Amino acid sequence: MAEPAERFELTYAGEVRGARLDVVLAESLADVSRSRAARLIRDGQVKVNGRAAAPSRRLRDGDIVQGQVPAVTQELEPEPGTLSRLLTTGEFVAVDKPAGMVMHPGAGASSGTLAHRLLAHYPELAGVGHPRRPGIVHRLDKGTSGVVLIARTPAMYAHLARAFEQRAVRKRYLLIARGTPDPPRGRIDAPIGRHPSHRTRMAVARRGRAAVTNYRVLNRSGGTALVEAGPVTGRTHQIRVHMAAIGHPILGDAAYGGQTAAGRVMLHAWTLRFEDGVGGPWLAASAPPEDFQRAAADLGLTLPDTPVSGPEAR
Repeated sequence: MAEPAERFELTYAGEVRGARLDVVLAESLADVSRSRAARLIRDGQVKVNGRAAAPSRRLRDGDIVQGQVPAVTQELEPEPGTLSRLLTTGEFVAVDKPAGMVMHPGAGASSGTLAHRLLAHYPELAGVGHPRRPGIVHRLDKGTSGVVLIARTPAMYAHLARAFEQRAVRKRYLLIARGTPDPPRGRIDAPIGRHPSHRTRMAVARRGRAAVTNYRVLNRSGGTALVEAGPVTGRTHQIRVHMAAIGHPILGDAAYGGQTAAGRVMLHAWTLRFEDGVGGPWLAASAPPEDFQRAAADLGLTLPDTPVSGPEAR
């Protein structure tokens, strides 16, 4: 059975006379190239403020773009490779994604993704969720390491997707920040939208989507701090944008002002707490990888102990 079309709604936050419609769609939607975006627009699948538009339409601040992307029926080919498992049940699996690995196929990544590798280990995922993102209910940036939760059955996929949408999943990240946030514990409540001039980046934007991140400083050394961040919402690049917005970008994050010799963004998805909808709460936890540990040690920062993955008492 074919997957239903994916519907979307975007609010453009940018210049008075901003980027082209096809460019914005290609940068905002997963697995959609600029040429495919143009075809969708010409086929009447996309509207701006409720009306048809041309691919070359220049968007204005506050324009609402709505539409749908017909499902891609092409199946992924399984690719061999190791998986670091944190939790495994018949309903779901939690894995430890290495930094540098893309979650699923998209522009510039047609192979070598986590999705390809998952299919080699769990063939049943081919019938779970989107055919190009089998079993995947949330995402991490390519440069971010850590916990990824995968549904192994359609019922669990629906449950977990709903839990993430309703913000019922508690996520904690570790990061190394430039400088020390003041106060040492706080809440960043700032909407996020597409950057007005750098279309591959996000930014705090007046007309952006609501975004909230809680944080606390675990320890500090010299001009850096180890910070635990808990995103309440799940916007693209949320923690990276919010840390930069308060003047403490993440080390290694050249896109948002934290460029160093770290080699990658020093952001790690540390723990994830969720309900399975049947037996109770679970914790999936990933110890920071070697490059993160080495960066922390070189800076004189002390990493916390990582809890053990498994079922939790109510």
